[in-house]
Amino acid sequence: MANRRNSNTSIAPAIIFFLLAIFAKQGLFFIFALFFFARYIMTNQSNSQRRNNQRGRQQQRNPNRRQEYQQRQRRPEPIPQRQYRAKSNPFKKTGIQKYKDFDMDGAIADFEQGLTIDPKDVALHFNIAAAYSLTEQKDKAFHHLTEAVKLGFKDFERINTHDDLAFLRIQPEFEEFKENGYQITQQKRTTPVKEEEITDDVLLSQLNKLAEMRKKGLLSNDEFQMEKEKLLRQ
Repeated sequence: MANRRNSNTSIAPAIIFFLLAIFAKQGLFFIFALFFFARYIMTNQSNSQRRNNQRGRQQQRNPNRRQEYQQRQRRPEPIPQRQYRAKSNPFKKTGIQKYKDFDMDGAIADFEQGLTIDPKDVALHFNIAAAYSLTEQKDKAFHHLTEAVKLGFKDFERINTHDDLAFLRIQPEFEEFKENGYQITQQKRTTPVKEEEITDDVLLSQLNKLAEMRKKGLLSNDEFQMEKEKLLRQ
């Protein structure tokens, strides 16, 4: 800013001394006028050269910047991997509240309803496993813990320390479950009795009860098949 002001006003002293030299008829004033006039010319030339140099440097930089911008524009954006998101599930919230209120039967019923909406919800499988453990239904508890692990549950320390899973940890199957990566092994199945061959009224009644529970959403398809095969193997 100071340089620009000097270049604009440096001609003024030359004009003033030139006028003084004319009116006062003093040669010294004329010399001062020539000095300031020469200074003005040199300053303008210096400023002009500086502006030309700056313009040249900008022209050199601009093509590089344009090329870098075009290269960035050509780079494909990474495609974000889809991550599983739990669905909106009102039964999950109500089930957790009943669980906290120690209403295990109500919590299990809501968790089962929630799994019909979102069968891949890891938290639902873990919570219902804990509820089944508290109600000492070990087969169902092991089943849902296995499903949680298959779906990505990795907090194995929680399985080993969670108070509500204490019943499972004292079961003889737990060590095998743990050694198998916290997944229950498939038991060797004997050939089940066909339903059309069943003549036991009690067994038929139990099978009908299971079917009714599945219809109401109290049992998932996997749990229904598991309980059904257990009855048919007896």
